[in-house]
Amino acid sequence: MSQPSADTDARSLPVRVDAEVLENRDEGGGNHHLCLRVPDWPGSAPGQFVMLSAGARSAVERTDPLLPRPMAVYRQSGSVVEVLYKVTGRGTALLAQVRPGQRVRTVGPLGCAFLRPDAAKPAILVGGGTGIASLHELAAQCAEAIEVTVLLGARTAEELMARDDFAALPVELRIATDDGSEGHPGVVTELLEEMLAEGGAPGVYACGPTPMMRRCAELARAAGARCQVSLENHMACGFGVCLGCAAPLAEGGFALVCTEGPVFDAARVAWETLP
Repeated sequence: MSQPSADTDARSLPVRVDAEVLENRDEGGGNHHLCLRVPDWPGSAPGQFVMLSAGARSAVERTDPLLPRPMAVYRQSGSVVEVLYKVTGRGTALLAQVRPGQRVRTVGPLGCAFLRPDAAKPAILVGGGTGIASLHELAAQCAEAIEVTVLLGARTAEELMARDDFAALPVELRIATDDGSEGHPGVVTELLEEMLAEGGAPGVYACGPTPMMRRCAELARAAGARCQVSLENHMACGFGVCLGCAAPLAEGGFALVCTEGPVFDAARVAWETLP
């Protein structure tokens, strides 16, 4: 296996606990905001994730769905960990039914984080759909030291995640919606193309649908900018045991997204064969 491509120096050992649900807010458009109190939470770095049980824990162990769901750590404060997710299937539908006071099995933090930004260059963060959730901690930390522009994209304004939270940060925020209901009418990578055309070779950080990240990688390469992406492959364990999240690499072979990612240098990914 190849070596991890992201910052692993400060990784903490993961905990496996039943976390208390503090809030599970329906934000419209299928989007939900989950707040958990995680005992002994060691802290995570931007880009890391947790594995959550598909629904609340009970006296009778649920076996359908059997597998947990990977979720990016959106924000954290002490033992409180926040997650954003969209209801897309049975597992997330069950998670949406969880109420305050119930408990969700939580394992994390897992995976590799984004590399620290170059202090001499501005940063452009590009988030699409649920990929937006991977970028808030990065934006908040980067904005303390460098110029940061955040580009957020969704199909409609109603489906856009975390708009107000990003707007509260000291960053420049631009929005794109496919239907033109808010911001730029079109895909978010069109905003990235405009910014990279201005020059300066900033650092690009992206998370979202695979076609979006692939386009970010292409645009960054053409502009001579480094691009990091957080892949969203399906995974079942989070520890590199099941091998279900393998991603093809440009140099040949595969890397496990759960342990060697989810963050990769975009140049390392074989985009043409990535599912």
